[in-house]
Amino acid sequence: MFNRRTLLITGGAAALIGGVGVVSAANGPGLAKASAPWQQAGESFGAPRLDALAYAILAPNPHNRQPWQFELVGDDQINVYVDLDRRLPHTDPFDRQITIGFGCMLELLQIAAAARGYRAALTAFPDGEAYPRLNETRIARVQFSKTPSAQRDPFFASILERRSTKEPYDIARPVEQAVLDRVIAGGIGDLEIGGTIDPVQRDRIIALAWEGFQIELATDLTRRESVDLMRIGNREVVANPDGIDMGGIPMGLMKMTGIITREGLDTPGSMAYNEGLKMYDPIIHSAQGFVWIKADQNTRLSQLQAGRAWVRMNLAAQQAGVCVHPLSQILQEFPEMTDPYNAIRTELEVAPNGVIHMLGRVGYTKFPAASPRWPIESKLIQSAA
Repeated sequence: MFNRRTLLITGGAAALIGGVGVVSAANGPGLAKASAPWQQAGESFGAPRLDALAYAILAPNPHNRQPWQFELVGDDQINVYVDLDRRLPHTDPFDRQITIGFGCMLELLQIAAAARGYRAALTAFPDGEAYPRLNETRIARVQFSKTPSAQRDPFFASILERRSTKEPYDIARPVEQAVLDRVIAGGIGDLEIGGTIDPVQRDRIIALAWEGFQIELATDLTRRESVDLMRIGNREVVANPDGIDMGGIPMGLMKMTGIITREGLDTPGSMAYNEGLKMYDPIIHSAQGFVWIKADQNTRLSQLQAGRAWVRMNLAAQQAGVCVHPLSQILQEFPEMTDPYNAIRTELEVAPNGVIHMLGRVGYTKFPAASPRWPIESKLIQSAA
């Protein structure tokens, strides 16, 4: 079975383990170990595939689950799988958002490979597209080949600076149409990419996004899924550098003193629950505009394409100095979200068989620190056979 695959530790990966160990010993309960993969990207591990994967694992993905697993085959191939235990069965019941995250990762993989003079030829779902949920078959097969003529992508330089900015935006600083156009132009593929800074439409979308957030928080299964993935305080973040990062000394102290508990966060009407609402209110309502990605058909291929387009839009925003932040709650396909889900489809004029794969707010604020990441060696596997 796939979840009995074993960890693969090879030359380049072993070097990574040593580096991470030194970082953690020097910094104790601090966050340096959790952010080490961002520093390690760009180093040479003596293996082109590892060099490219060092960038690929920095891709945005839902709830920062980092669900990818990589099987190195021969000297020039990677098989890409999903870790089935890292899906989001309640907020993402059909694995659509998880698949979009794989698209983001695969796009960064190709960009990083080209920067080192390699072509990473991608075959998506070589064993067929899995429905209604992903399974143990391959998400992709990637073939590496040395290509001296490989073009360096202009977005490569921004991979290490890329952020999904989950902070309130500056309401006194509107986003200019030229900047919005630059973000939209960053996308690729045959999907429909659009956006708006029109105040009337922006406010309608804000209202729907706020409704969607409240529904996700009020629904027991979806709220609990997020609460279970919260890493509260630095020690939890370092121990599990995925999920929802709630690191920092103040958060750690509130956890130690019992002010913040998982039980409180999971109890509607509690102080912690109400504070979560108060925290997200200015985040959503400070949106200065929105961008989105739509597809005519909700297929696994269109989901991968949406991820590839989204990460490029994220990189384009980074280069333009503007922030983007996905608001995925309203796009989720669990029953309680039906009304706002249909309302945003009407607002954005989605075709009957179409889908909104991504919706993100845009605006200006200070870029945050990088999100935690698991190191490469924790994502390398080999078949148990």
